[in-house]
Amino acid sequence: MNIEDLRARHPDHWNKATAIRVLALDAVKAANSGHSGMPMGMADVATVLFEKHLKFDASQPRWADRDRFVLSAGHGSMLLYALMYLTGYSDITLEEIKNFRQLGARTAGHPEYGHADGIETTTGPLGQGIANSVGFAIAEASLQARFGKKIVDHHTYVIAGDGCLMEGVSQEAIGLAGKQQLGKLIVLWDDNGITIDGKVSISDVTDQMARFEASGWSVFSCDGHDPESIDEAIRQAKQSPKPSMIACKTHIAIGSSAQDTSKGHGALTDDTLIADTRKAYGWTHAPFDIPADLLSEWRQIGARGAIARQEWETRLAGLSGTKQAEFKRQMSGETPKKLSAAIKRFKQDASEAGKAVATRKASELALGVINSILPETIGGSADLTGSNNTLTPDLGTFDADNRKGRHVSYGIREHGMAAAMNGMALHGGVLPYGGTFMAFTDYARPAMRLSALMNIRVAYVMTHDSIGLGEDGPTHQPVEHMAAMRAIPNLTVLRPADTIETAEAWELAVTMEGPSMLALTRQNLPVVRTEHKTKNLTAQGAYVLAESQGKRMAILLATGSEVSVALEARRLLENEGIGVRVVSMPSWELFEQQDEAYRKRVLPAGPVRVAVEAGIRQGWDKWLCGERGNWKKADFVGMDSFGASAPAGELFEHFGITAEAVAQKVRDLL
Repeated sequence: MNIEDLRARHPDHWNKATAIRVLALDAVKAANSGHSGMPMGMADVATVLFEKHLKFDASQPRWADRDRFVLSAGHGSMLLYALMYLTGYSDITLEEIKNFRQLGARTAGHPEYGHADGIETTTGPLGQGIANSVGFAIAEASLQARFGKKIVDHHTYVIAGDGCLMEGVSQEAIGLAGKQQLGKLIVLWDDNGITIDGKVSISDVTDQMARFEASGWSVFSCDGHDPESIDEAIRQAKQSPKPSMIACKTHIAIGSSAQDTSKGHGALTDDTLIADTRKAYGWTHAPFDIPADLLSEWRQIGARGAIARQEWETRLAGLSGTKQAEFKRQMSGETPKKLSAAIKRFKQDASEAGKAVATRKASELALGVINSILPETIGGSADLTGSNNTLTPDLGTFDADNRKGRHVSYGIREHGMAAAMNGMALHGGVLPYGGTFMAFTDYARPAMRLSALMNIRVAYVMTHDSIGLGEDGPTHQPVEHMAAMRAIPNLTVLRPADTIETAEAWELAVTMEGPSMLALTRQNLPVVRTEHKTKNLTAQGAYVLAESQGKRMAILLATGSEVSVALEARRLLENEGIGVRVVSMPSWELFEQQDEAYRKRVLPAGPVRVAVEAGIRQGWDKWLCGERGNWKKADFVGMDSFGASAPAGELFEHFGITAEAVAQKVRDLL
């Protein structure tokens, strides 16, 4: 490779790409932190993509039919920030570039969703971005089936590195994309052969092109520094009916003394190295100085998509008023007003019927109502559809032959499913939910954490929520998982006690901001809300389900399947003259958001408190000892070990999660 030759053969392209390289060098130098080498190495690929292929309008970052660009190798964030500044995104100014990685700057260490318009997703953990992109492509295909190609017709482009492809979630993602034949998905692999520890060859021998091809993709390759080669590869990929991977052979930290070394991966801050690199580039301008004529060329690229956007707006305006309004509603994430009335009717019917069902089945019944009203829902399951109850009769299966279908067969891919759902939510116009066993939140957790970090609406349906699942045994019986999920900031955890609370939980999951997790039972539960209330009591997080008949001496707090245990304990104690209030606590997070006056009414000082939940105690002391409680007058009935393999009823007896055990705790405290 000869830089002089590259400069001579494609001078206009070289100058545009070099603007990206020097901005990355300058910002990382100013911050004394960051990753210089990837933006330097992939600048040519990014320049060709943005100049010749990407459909976007920098003045309208949220244009619904724009192409989506995902930087899966998020450590190279200065590549994206430089592109956004150069093309004229208003949120990324030169001042923001100069403040790279500083407190309060939009230019964070990894390109975080929500910090600036034009950033499609948070891509810090490697592998998540490429997996998110599968969800973007699914959302595009689903929306196109609903609204037509004139309104929805765009690509999803991804820049991924060796680290993205080594992470196991990437295989789940590419396997799913290949099966679904998502032809609008194009991955640009930064094939530079370098990781932090050294050459890729010290840890991996995978033939990545063969791997993608075996997973149902089209594969192409190009010289990642030759604009003609890059352009031709992207053109070929866009013609393929399959998802495409382009292996872009590049040199990390190109033109510097750190080129093709692990040093080139990180922050290049040495003054001599930077000066020599700028000289090799033929760049004579001061730090952060982009010549006006060159900046103008980039700004023209950023404005090029305005014509396509205006033509799209004309096509959208040509739809009927009803169709336009529905498209805008779905893209905005608003839910129709009739949903609330339908949920109320469902709750009333369930209260009157009083039928004992598992909350996983109650979830299916509630989804039957929701899915009939919200055409944007896309459900799925990690090969546990019949166990998770995520499929309702009207959905149909989403696949290459039926893009109008709304239930995805994810296969045994919890990692990939959760990450793809993030991509769907980020794309907009789609409301994703997906299920697995609650013990396997361990597999989905990285994506669930990012759902919470980005505050996006994704619903996780986690069934088999305790030892109540029975004979499958301790590997499948979640014990610490409620505590682990509650530990994630901004994730609303919902553990409903019966059909009514389950319906209320679903209403919240599809209407409130941010992600939610529904913890649902395998075993049947009695209806505990026998008196119909139009108000969504679950939205309060906790509420008084049953009041003491005489002087209140104890408060029992419970969630999910243990609410009925608490009610039975109350009956035993009331028969002995001990007044007991039962508080159902379907969501700690929502209860925390209530004002002090409401929380005080639910949990007043004075009575002894006992909590009962078929999980570990961690976290419960906040409600037992805090909120006017007293550690001397509080106790817990639950798990302090892993479970066992046996019928559910025997397990609750064996581990002491019974009404009598709860009642005895109250007696002991009194």
